[in-house]
Amino acid sequence: MMARAASRRGAVVFAVFSLLLASPAAAQDSLPPAPYAYKQLPNPDQEARAQALMETLRCLKCQSQSIADSDAPMAGDMRHQVRTRIAAGEDPEEIRQWLIERYGDYVSYTPQLRPMTWPLFAAPAAFLVLAALLLRKRFRRGNGDGGVDEPDVEGLEDNA
Repeated sequence: MMARAASRRGAVVFAVFSLLLASPAAAQDSLPPAPYAYKQLPNPDQEARAQALMETLRCLKCQSQSIADSDAPMAGDMRHQVRTRIAAGEDPEEIRQWLIERYGDYVSYTPQLRPMTWPLFAAPAAFLVLAALLLRKRFRRGNGDGGVDEPDVEGLEDNA
């Protein structure tokens, strides 16, 4: 009797864990792609503005591709958002700001100068100045007059 209850309890625990593990697996990419993820806008001018904007936005999953070039589902969703908003008459810069507010400065290939991003702009200049100072110090070492050290001839004559 006890063995039967333990067996039944084990089956229930197994069923619960199976359901818990199966839910996330079934939810992955089960939704169809957004309508404008892979379809261009009918108006060529709007599509050109959307493409120009999408070329300047980074895919957050791929990180080395723009959302125009990436095949990631997230990039498809972002392309859909850009095209939908362009079709609704929104300005590309407003869409860029909305995406930056939503995903952070990293989504843009051209980050804005803000207190949080100024090191991105200042670091290259600081490294160049530091390299120039180190090179200057390295090449200025010597005897001070810039000439070549002459051998100590007097010391050699005394020994002879």
